[in-house]
Amino acid sequence: MKKIWKKHLDEVKPYKPGKPIEEVKRELGLEEVIKLASNENPLAPPEKVLRAICEKAKDINRYPDGGCFYLRKALSKKLSVSEGSLVFGNGSDELILIALRAFLEAGDEVVVADPTFLIYHIASMVKGANVKVVPLKDFKYDLEAMANAITEKTKVVFIANPDNPTGSYVTSEELSSFIEKVPEGVAIFLDEAYYEYARGGDYPETLELAGREDKNIVIARTFSKAYGLAGLRVGYGIMREDIAEVLNKVREPFNVNSLAQTAALAALEEESYMKKSVELVREEGKKFYEFFDSLRVKYIPSRTNFILIDTGKDASKIFESLLKEGIIVREMSGWGLKGFMRVNIGLPEENEAFFKAFERIIKER
Repeated sequence: MKKIWKKHLDEVKPYKPGKPIEEVKRELGLEEVIKLASNENPLAPPEKVLRAICEKAKDINRYPDGGCFYLRKALSKKLSVSEGSLVFGNGSDELILIALRAFLEAGDEVVVADPTFLIYHIASMVKGANVKVVPLKDFKYDLEAMANAITEKTKVVFIANPDNPTGSYVTSEELSSFIEKVPEGVAIFLDEAYYEYARGGDYPETLELAGREDKNIVIARTFSKAYGLAGLRVGYGIMREDIAEVLNKVREPFNVNSLAQTAALAALEEESYMKKSVELVREEGKKFYEFFDSLRVKYIPSRTNFILIDTGKDASKIFESLLKEGIIVREMSGWGLKGFMRVNIGLPEENEAFFKAFERIIKER
């Protein structure tokens, strides 16, 4: 049978999500399952957000606001940026797709790190781009090598700051130096999905970069992480207004659903919840470091809500053993990290359950 799809799609390896908690329970006969695999916020959204969702649910027979009118106004005020500089997406993931749709033509190049967020590579290949991969250096972005990888055909460079799956970050000084090396005709996509967890110290505050006339910078953030709205998928990008205008031309007209917009608007008014989420990760993260240190298990210090660990053993077997005990983590061979696992920081009781199970399993091996 003759193939009707584009030939280059045969080379694309799709993103593989984990199984739903309910299916894991059913398959393994478990009553309780702890999910520490998807970098989610373990805290349930605040009551104000849930009430707003329930009230808005009465109107779901209507299409959502295609321009995110009220959310745009609120976010513009909070960030002190113009309303015209914002582009909204079905999660920050969609902003990646929108940017590539706007920037790429056949034969163009995209520069990404390895390992990093898989969607950069997948989405670029789907668009038919040539993807140039630059290995991390000591689990951090090698910005000098990435700058050297840029050619006349390069249209986009992706930087996840902090990175997923390593949790490492690019400092303000490192980023500033890199940006000056990037030619004017190349878009710099700064993915700050974990911004709220990472900010402080030498982590860059990038909003002022978005307005630079001599550079093409897109900053992407999300409500999925620290704001606890992963299930509703709402992200946003900040950029120059002329870039935003172009991205809005290729954006689907009703891409952010009405419940997501309402929830995000309510979440902006619940700063205490966001701060509580960040504090939980920082305090519980210390326990993870102490625990791994006690077992002499290597890990990468993280500025996110997850930690990448080097088990020094067959991580797939450790993953399976944890799964049988109702604890889901992410085994990292799909990222080319053999022997590694990524663990989401959860609630204190969830983390304690992981510690007990992991220590027993690692000592048995």
